[in-house]
Amino acid sequence: METNDLKSLQQEVTSLRAEGKYKDTIEACYNLLQRGIELNDHKSVLVAHLNSAASYYCIGDIEEAFRCISAYDEVCRVHGDETDDLHRYNVLFLLHEYNKDFSKAKSTLETTIYLGTKLQKYNIVSNAYSNYSHLCLAENNYTEALKMGNLGLGMAKLHRPPSAILELRVKLNIAQAYIGLRDFHASRRLIEEIEHESVLESDSYIRERVQFNMLKGSWHSNQGLHREGLESSTRARDLVKSYDDIYVLEEIQKERYRLSELLDDIRIGYLVQKEYISVLEEVRQRELELTALKLEVKHSLTDLEKKANSDHLTGLPNRHHLESTANEWLKKAADKCENLVCIVIDVDNFKHINDNYGHLVGDEVIRQVSEACSRVLRGDDMVGRYGGDEFVAILRGASLEAGKRKAEQMAAALRALNIQYGEIQIPITASMGVSDNADGTLLRFNELFQFADVELYRAKQNGRNQVSVRGFVDKQPQM
Repeated sequence: METNDLKSLQQEVTSLRAEGKYKDTIEACYNLLQRGIELNDHKSVLVAHLNSAASYYCIGDIEEAFRCISAYDEVCRVHGDETDDLHRYNVLFLLHEYNKDFSKAKSTLETTIYLGTKLQKYNIVSNAYSNYSHLCLAENNYTEALKMGNLGLGMAKLHRPPSAILELRVKLNIAQAYIGLRDFHASRRLIEEIEHESVLESDSYIRERVQFNMLKGSWHSNQGLHREGLESSTRARDLVKSYDDIYVLEEIQKERYRLSELLDDIRIGYLVQKEYISVLEEVRQRELELTALKLEVKHSLTDLEKKANSDHLTGLPNRHHLESTANEWLKKAADKCENLVCIVIDVDNFKHINDNYGHLVGDEVIRQVSEACSRVLRGDDMVGRYGGDEFVAILRGASLEAGKRKAEQMAAALRALNIQYGEIQIPITASMGVSDNADGTLLRFNELFQFADVELYRAKQNGRNQVSVRGFVDKQPQM
């Protein structure tokens, strides 16, 4: 795959997430991750992990989101730059906030502020201060919320080109902090300033218009003006329905219900209560849908992973999965000084079978060979299709002598296969090469495979239909 194809995949991932298609994003991220690993493209790997984390967050699978961020962190530490680090902390904040772990969320924001300031990304720094202010508001720490809001506003003013919406988002938190401090004069002045912002009229910023009406509702209700507060909350409710954020709607309806009770108006209270119950039912339905979506994503990824790691004809591990698994086993074997055996299996005269009986018969031979070899092996061993008519078996915790016996059992099982072409029985034999990791001294699959492949070549040269074992004097037992 060319660099342009990888860039296209990166753009697809970003576009899908922007459109809110989180299941499709996660599947596209899986494909991008596989291609990135294959081509050693670290940028693609980072993009895949980051967008996976953000998508899992959006469907409420926080455990998977943290796993993706952890994987992102591993790559980022070696191959990433400070901008990549900044992206990681942005997502980490969302996860910590979701878990209500405000201490870790604040620590993450502090790092974001440090890195963003260093890189002169003042929009990111401003948002970080604004988020910090929001956390303080949730803790009723209005003095700190005001301080962080003002720092965020200062950063927003440094951003180039100037951004009215960036400043407005911080001002909303500052005004709320003033309300919490009971400074209704300062908060009113700021609310009036925000109300005259032309950017607030844009259809692109409906969320901010919702937040502004919630702010006005808070300003009124904190002064005992419950009817005016309810009116502002009702305008927020009508606006939020246009972009269907059920959780913000739940927050608004909860506040409307509280205000209607304070008004002691039975008619209004009854209507608001009905709306609130309806929203709570919808929230429950959405949560059930998210649970179903999480399960669907897991099943979809399992299928993708299986397809990516399996040979389409036999269902055995393919070469990529075989090599990566064997490398993991070799590392563990080295730590434990454990022996590991590799058997390379090559069907004799397979080209002759294809040429004389056709490729469909050839495919059937490959399938039956794979099944026969699998039956001989133990449960914790592995056999995979290396390519064409060549298979590789890996035996854990086995001696070279045990590997030799296992290879001879597989050879006998293949000779016993009954494959017919019309009335003709097609004889199946195989040549095999056997080697081991020398009690943990070999650390890479390609080294282990090379020694076994040399023995396979020796078996072929000596007449086929035999097993050749590295280190054995009698390497060509006749079958």
